[in-house]
Amino acid sequence: MSRIERCFAKLKQQNRAALVTFVTAGDPDYDTAMRIFKGLPEAGADVIELGMPFTDPMADGPVIQLANLRSLKNGQNLAKTLQMVTEFRQDNQHTPVVLMGYFNPIHHYGVSRFIADAKTAGVDGLIIVDLPPEHNDMFCDPAQAAGLDFIRLTTPTTDDVRLPTVLNNSSGFVYYVSVAGVTGGKSATMEHIEEAVARLRRHTELPVCIGFGIRTAEHAAKIARLADGAVVGSAFVELIEQAANADEAVNAVLTRCRAIAEGVHSARG
Repeated sequence: MSRIERCFAKLKQQNRAALVTFVTAGDPDYDTAMRIFKGLPEAGADVIELGMPFTDPMADGPVIQLANLRSLKNGQNLAKTLQMVTEFRQDNQHTPVVLMGYFNPIHHYGVSRFIADAKTAGVDGLIIVDLPPEHNDMFCDPAQAAGLDFIRLTTPTTDDVRLPTVLNNSSGFVYYVSVAGVTGGKSATMEHIEEAVARLRRHTELPVCIGFGIRTAEHAAKIARLADGAVVGSAFVELIEQAANADEAVNAVLTRCRAIAEGVHSARG
């Protein structure tokens, strides 16, 4: 079993959902981002999504767009993002790490080289926002052949005709984007999410995680009662933007993570 499979299997046995956290690699700088990255598991994160900075992150709202710009301004690149995973794995061999981003930087880096380096670094899965299943042969297929899970995004506009194509060759978990919009925006109703999770489960046995618009422990707990995981990103990235210094950024993110984790992990108990 992969790290992601083991994580969700363990959580299922415990009858609780996963807290999936997102932060942008290198935001606000390499060292501070590394402290946050290493601190997230102890603060309650079950799976960590690490954003690969890109100049044009079209699915991301203003908060994460600014995080990308801060990171790139401070010299972050794909090689340094993989280095962050390598450093993380020196102390943590159990928390799944998923790289999330866009295909352009990977294409520039070289697909074969990226897959090999990501596997060596200790990456478990990939979420590539702008690469549809019609192009599986370009990246999804070789990534999965190397042992990297390829996690698909589904949305409120992904109908039952399109879903089987989107889920084809998916692995790890399914990421349901709960609103038609960008990260950090409005939230979907619980009725809508309940219906969406039920529909997805008719099409796949993979765990279903819900993201976009989850900001509080209370909201995350409601999601955790319906789905297999709650994804929280903009709420953390916003704290980094607002922090006056590195220590404040680290403490703010990890404190918020503990609070949200408590909501997620106690939701069904």
